[in-house]
Amino acid sequence: MQNLTYLAVFEPSTDGSYSIYFPDLPGCISVGNNLEEAARMATEAATLHVYSMECDNEEIPTPSVNLSKEDTEGNVVMPVTIHPDLFRMKKDNERIKTNITLPAWLKRIAEEQKVNYSRLLETALIDYLQIPMSGRQ
Repeated sequence: MQNLTYLAVFEPSTDGSYSIYFPDLPGCISVGNNLEEAARMATEAATLHVYSMECDNEEIPTPSVNLSKEDTEGNVVMPVTIHPDLFRMKKDNERIKTNITLPAWLKRIAEEQKVNYSRLLETALIDYLQIPMSGRQ
């Protein structure tokens, strides 16, 4: 299982909230009302950011060990560990809704027989695409 630990920079605001960014993950930003919430939001933001990069076939940046003085001065720096493999597995196995079109007569008969459309379609697609048992998520 792959774990990545990035350094998150938490910039405090006068109202007690924190803006969050990751120098190693340009464009990955978030905010939290307090440090505890900001830490949770940082983990979520980094996880989603890396997942999005993977989906776009972008190279995942290697986490830095140190940050510049510009990033650290006056800010809180915290390591944030994410688990891309676990998140990807969760997203890949997430059930999503899809729409199908059937003739009305066929739908009536299927409903009378209490057909589970989702299970039937999933099984039929696996069969149709010839996905072996070992290739299933």
